[in-house]
Amino acid sequence: MGPSGSELAATQRALLAAAHPETATRSLLPQDAPDDPAERLQTVVTAFTELVVRTESQQRTMLRLSLQADESDRASFPLRQGRGIPWIVEALDPLRASLSDRQVHQLALAIRSTVGIEALVWLTDVAGLARAEAVHLMQWSARP
Repeated sequence: MGPSGSELAATQRALLAAAHPETATRSLLPQDAPDDPAERLQTVVTAFTELVVRTESQQRTMLRLSLQADESDRASFPLRQGRGIPWIVEALDPLRASLSDRQVHQLALAIRSTVGIEALVWLTDVAGLARAEAVHLMQWSARP
């Protein structure tokens, strides 16, 4: 008798987490994260852009496949699950004293649009920037 569906799913999640630890990462902030939202955001954006560059080949593959897939298949792409948005929202958490949840989410979406594989591809392939220049520009663009 073979493994059950839930056992297979657990095995697949374990393999994915082993190959891509970022898929199981819930936060890019250290435990002693600063209170200042700008410092928190800089920490998250730096970690996120480093992650994208480190996994660029896999990220590009997932981006290409997700662009070719129909909408129902996109949810199955492990590196295209929108993890960056919650990481950015967490960084912006101190702003909830002055912004609504909706405003924080919109700000996180705006910031996310400036960082990630999509931005890296555009900046390197279309704009012709060197990788280091592209990363610097993404990090600069994400500043509040």
